[in-house]
Amino acid sequence: MAKVNVHEAKTHLSKLVDQAGAGKEIVIAKAGRPVAKLVPLQQHRPPRKKGLLKGKIRVGDAFDAPLPPEVLSAFEGSRRR
Repeated sequence: MAKVNVHEAKTHLSKLVDQAGAGKEIVIAKAGRPVAKLVPLQQHRPPRKKGLLKGKIRVGDAFDAPLPPEVLSAFEGSRRR
């Protein structure tokens, strides 16, 4: 991990960005104290495939049934005693 001061970072920003793009991490320091880090962005992931879990997940028949009163009151912020 390279360490550069703010003045050098301002002077050579394009070069430092190219280095970060190539996978190198660069610490930027002010008065010798690290204050920022220039890191490469993560590569984009390939898009997810639709239907990957098809047939592996089952939703119960009562999935959209009304909630019991005690659960509903907890969601609404009131409690029945």
